[in-house]
Amino acid sequence: MEYPTTAILEAGLDDVRCSPADVGRVELIVRRPAVDEREILAEARLDTSDGLVGDTWKVRGSKCMPDGSAHPEMQLNIMNARAARLVAGGDDRRHLAGDQLYVDLDISETNLPPGTRLTLGSAVIEVTPQPHTGCAKFAGRFGKEALRFVNSDVGKQLRLRGMNAKVVVSGTVRPGDEIRKI
Repeated sequence: MEYPTTAILEAGLDDVRCSPADVGRVELIVRRPAVDEREILAEARLDTSDGLVGDTWKVRGSKCMPDGSAHPEMQLNIMNARAARLVAGGDDRRHLAGDQLYVDLDISETNLPPGTRLTLGSAVIEVTPQPHTGCAKFAGRFGKEALRFVNSDVGKQLRLRGMNAKVVVSGTVRPGDEIRKI
């Protein structure tokens, strides 16, 4: 597998920066039923208690919590669909990033600071302050240059690796649904 080079990644930044600021679209929904497993969904239920229903978020837990339980503000991992396409080298592998929602929306911290609420389908989610950074698994799937790219200063500003959110109003979401800042 050939991974995108830093030059290719940097050349794609203008496209990522052109993501819509206020109203975008849900492009892909992915459930993680087990470690390293992915299911691409035509419809998902977002729940205030369980996050994306059927995903392993709740049972995996978090190193950020003293008791190892699931972090309540890390229910959902959301990635900019253009950034995912860029690091994955196309659409076929972007679901491997490990996020549940891939959206065509500017998810930079400037555009969506913590506390921002978004509607998608019949659900409402809220951006949380916990950072979402690339790890060894991300480097294994997309290359070390992609990991450095998403964790760079620009990568962090644009949240190229994604962002965390929690569900505040349960509802159903489908690819193609609008995602809108409230």
